[in-house]
Amino acid sequence: MLATASRASARAPFARLAATATAAASSRSAVRALTCAANRAAARSPLAFASSARPRIASTSLAFSNAGQARFMADKVIKVPPMAESIQEGTLTQWHKKVGEFVARDEVISTIETDKVDVTVNSPESGTIVEFYSEEGDTVSVGANFFRLELGEAPAGGAAPPKKEEAKAAPKEEKKEEEKAAEPPKPKAPEQASKPAEAPKTPAPKPTPAAQPAPSAPKASSGPVEGEEFAGQLPGSRTERRVKMNRMRLRIAERLKESQETAAALTTFNEVDMSNLIDMRKKYKDAVLDKHGVKLGFMGAFIKAASHALREVPGVNASIQGGDIVYHDYVDVSVAVATPKGLVTPVLRNCESLSMVQVEKALSALGKKARDNQITIEDMAGGTFTVSNGGVFGSLFGTPIINLPQSAILGMHATKERAVVINGKVEVRPMMYIALTYDHRVIDGREAVTFLVKVKEAIEDPRRLLLDL
Repeated sequence: MLATASRASARAPFARLAATATAAASSRSAVRALTCAANRAAARSPLAFASSARPRIASTSLAFSNAGQARFMADKVIKVPPMAESIQEGTLTQWHKKVGEFVARDEVISTIETDKVDVTVNSPESGTIVEFYSEEGDTVSVGANFFRLELGEAPAGGAAPPKKEEAKAAPKEEKKEEEKAAEPPKPKAPEQASKPAEAPKTPAPKPTPAAQPAPSAPKASSGPVEGEEFAGQLPGSRTERRVKMNRMRLRIAERLKESQETAAALTTFNEVDMSNLIDMRKKYKDAVLDKHGVKLGFMGAFIKAASHALREVPGVNASIQGGDIVYHDYVDVSVAVATPKGLVTPVLRNCESLSMVQVEKALSALGKKARDNQITIEDMAGGTFTVSNGGVFGSLFGTPIINLPQSAILGMHATKERAVVINGKVEVRPMMYIALTYDHRVIDGREAVTFLVKVKEAIEDPRRLLLDL
């Protein structure tokens, strides 16, 4: 009995200690202090402590561990997403959100400039932005840490809580305002009397002769003075500006130079009488606009004529891959579009199956995406043949560069009235020069000239497209 009583009395302090540990589970500092006290108690009586206090303190520490893990899991690090199969990095051009702001799922958070297009990055989760791992202008790689989110729904007030720095700055501003308010107002300068005191009468001074104006400095002449020798230059502005090339411009430069060094490029020319196509456009443009909601232009006719000619001359629609020549049974036409950042070539798929109006609709949709800077890498992938229209800028004549790995490119130019011979008579007709640059490794001269003649015949008489001639 005495032994049992002594063991019970020995356990009593440790039982109270365990109860205290459970009550203090909400405070990390209390647990640390309690653990130290428990260790000292365990040193005095290890057996009794192990049977009572140790398990409860362990469960308390586990509760804190789980709480810390929950807070850790609430923050999520977002990686740089994949942009395309061949693109592994890009330049961060803009953050559309700031640290501390809330971003919803699928909301645009940044823009990354790649070699081909600008890629918009959407947030995969909803939450508050905690940290950016990259700044604007930095090069970011696919899979690298991009930004960190505190997961959760939008705050009740519609905005994220203010940062700590802002919270600290607020009291300082209030103190400054209070100090300014406590300062006594400075005495104002005595106002002048409304009526000035009468001055003592004094004899009027004798008039003095007016001072002669100082001679003005001679103006700097903008040119050489007569009788002097010309120094070889005139004064003027000679400023310079150095602008870093963007990724797209650098890539375009590399591709164009690669094309010149790789392909055995040769250009052949012809001229087209645009009279019939212009008459058809004038006659049906309003009806097409009313029914299909698209304007009838020249690009649709040329792309359709090129698709027709490519089926007749399949070698122009081929490309070299390694040691093989690949002949494509479909026609995907890349259309060269000038943008502020450089030349892009979105692709119209299966043009051999599209009508002229359908081609115009597809061109209109691509034009809208280009104006809104929403052209994607998928829009530019592939392409078996390219059409470039320099005539919209007034170009009369030119030699386009092949868009590798394609083997040919058709160049359109401005339509100008010229004197031509028609049936032995000189007439004024709207004429356009067209050019075909082709890779002589794949395409022979006969095929290139035949293709260009087919395009010329289809444009001069669009009815041939209906009759498949």
